[in-house]
Parts: sequence; C-alpha cells; structure tokens
Amino acid sequence: MIDCVENRLLTSRRGLLLGGAAFAAWAYLPKFARAADGRDPRLVVVILRGALDGLATVAPLGDPDYAALHGSIALTADGAHPATRLDGFFALHPAMPEFARMYRDQHAAVIHAVSTPYRDRSHFDGQDVLESGYAGPGRVQSGWLNRALEALPRGERVSSGLAVGPTTPLVLRGAAPTVGWAPVALPQADDDTAMRLVDLYRHRDPALASALTQGLQLEKAASGDDMKPKPGNQVAQMRQVARGAAKLMAADDGPRIAALAFDGWDTHANEGGPVGRLAFLLGGFDSALAEFESGLGDRWRDTVVVVATEFGRTARINGTDGTDHGTGTIALLAGGAVKGGRVISDWPGLKPANLYEGRDLKPTTDLRSVIKGVLQGQFGLSDQVLAQTVFPDSASARPMKGLVA
Repeated sequence: MIDCVENRLLTSRRGLLLGGAAFAAWAYLPKFARAADGRDPRLVVVILRGALDGLATVAPLGDPDYAALHGSIALTADGAHPATRLDGFFALHPAMPEFARMYRDQHAAVIHAVSTPYRDRSHFDGQDVLESGYAGPGRVQSGWLNRALEALPRGERVSSGLAVGPTTPLVLRGAAPTVGWAPVALPQADDDTAMRLVDLYRHRDPALASALTQGLQLEKAASGDDMKPKPGNQVAQMRQVARGAAKLMAADDGPRIAALAFDGWDTHANEGGPVGRLAFLLGGFDSALAEFESGLGDRWRDTVVVVATEFGRTARINGTDGTDHGTGTIALLAGGAVKGGRVISDWPGLKPANLYEGRDLKPTTDLRSVIKGVLQGQFGLSDQVLAQTVFPDSASARPMKGLVA
C-alpha cells in the first residue's frame, strides 16, 4: 500500500494505534430523545480518512467524459464485474452489494458532488475541517457532533459516553461532560496498566475514574475474543468495530450516537477498478454496514448512518493507476430512518471547463447541509442552533430537507 508522506505523518499525529486505524467513540443521549411517536433515534457517523474516490464508488456512467478521465479504473455497466445501476445516470461499485440492497429498499441514499468548505488538499487540515465543523482548519479542539450533543435539551437521565479505542475522534471531542459525555480515550493497554490508571485518577478526578472504569467494561463488551481480527486486516477491523458499536447501541440503556473512523483510503497508486485495492476496502466497509443493520435489529429502523470523507480525488487518473488529492466526492446515508432509494446531486459535469481548478469534480453541495439535514431530522435541532453552534457561521449552508423518513 502506498500512502503519501503527509498521510503517514497524519496517522502519527492522530495517534491511531490499531495498524489499520479503526476506532470508535460512543455517546449517550438523554431520555428526551424518546419522541412522543415512539422513535428512539440513533446516529452513526463514519469518517473514511484518506479521501475516498467518489467517482469510483458511485460512478457517473451517464457522463460522456467519465470513462476517459478515469481510464483503466473506470467502472462499466457490463463486463466481468459490472457496476450496479442506481438510476439512469449513476452506478454503484460492485463491491457494495449490501448498500445496493439498502438502496433498493429505500434505506440508503447518495449525495454526489459534495464537499466541506475546505478547498486545499492537506489530509490533516481537511480532516480538521470535516470533524470540527468550522469553515477553516485550526480553529478549535471540539467537534460538531459534540456541540450538537451539547445543544440537545436536558432529559431525565444523562449517562456518560465513552470513547473506546486508542483516541477520541475530534468530531466528538470537547467540553461535553456538561451534558454527560466524557471524552476518554483508552489505549491498547493490558488490564493491570489500565487499572493503575483508574486508581491514579480515583482521588484526583472521581468522575474521570468512573468513566474510565465504564470504558474498560465497554471495551471488553465491544471487542470480545470472537470479534478480534487478525493484525493489520482492515476489513476485519471495520467489521469488528461496527459489530461492537451495534452491540452497545442496540441495548435499551446503550449509547445513541457512535463516531467511527477508518483509515487507508488514500489511493495514489494501484487503486483498481471493479477489483483491486479500493474494491477490497469498499467490500469491508459494505460488510460493516451490514453488521450495523443486523446488530441493531429493531433499532435499525430509527437509525441513520452518515458516511463522509475529508475531500475527493482527481477526476483523471495519474501515471500509477491511482488518483491524487481532489475536491468533490460523495456522502452516503444508510439506515431504516433514511428516506433513500435516490442519488441527490446537482451534477456539474466532467468536461474540462467544468472541473474545479481543471482537475477535480466540482462540489455543488455543502456537506454541512447534508449533516444539518440529518441532525434536524433525527433530533429536531433548529436552523439557528445548527448555523451558529454546531457549524458556526454556516447560515448559507441550509439544512437539506427530506433526508430522514
């Protein structure tokens, strides 16, 4: 696998210690989330770090310029591994049969030509913007999902939320203990080391010690022996993390929000088309979605999974059969609460004059509008709160309506 130097440095800076860099955080919602109509909404945010090739995942087969730009890795409607038609214009990568089934059942949707406000091509800064919710990098140390939790009305019960894994994603980082979420990161330590850490904090910070204790229990529940993948197997790691999160979220007293991150999507070389490196990753991610669906059981009907990446990749392949850092890409939605069965896009076209800076899919939809639409549909957050608190100074990116059934 060939990754750019910056992405290797980024992995070090983020402190992702799992090899394949899969980790998760969970947060609890107060009882107010149990709406009068009986809904018990759950939200899963999945970040694909490294910049997903949206043109290879959901291919615009109806665009006459697509095949030439994507060359040897372009998907086709026929052949040994045909793409799955979503409509008369777009087709899904053949490595994602579970998402295709959800799409047919109208429980999955695609938003194409989407991007955050970020327009440069640094992984670290792009992920900072994606997770912080600010228009530019380096603004804060809290994330938009954490601020959304803080904006929710108080309920009868607020339990602690725990980060389980080597680090807490920025998207769920911040001052959330005020609403009952403790940003605790649990390293891959042995039980003796972990308990010494708990004992250290027991007198200094009893609340943190309690959260650490709960976190150790959650970690064991979420990653039992039957869930442990072989070292370095990214596909197994994606399935493991999804299975563990679903197991916790399915419980009546379990968390209602999960934030997951999967690394390795920086496909500069040998990306592959319908088969190859990207197909391997997409297949693993597709199976992780299936783990959520099966693990959540009846809870799936009230669940929305939001899938996002820091930016897209170039429309034209490079000299090593890969793609470089780009701009426009896709966002994916899945879950029983999704009003799916559609690709939502103001398609800009792939003619040279229509490409962003002559090289990238031009973004026509603000990712913040997508996420705002989900937060509003699931939890009823107002336009004002979303524009001022969750995504500061974002009034121009209005919530996308009709995403949640």
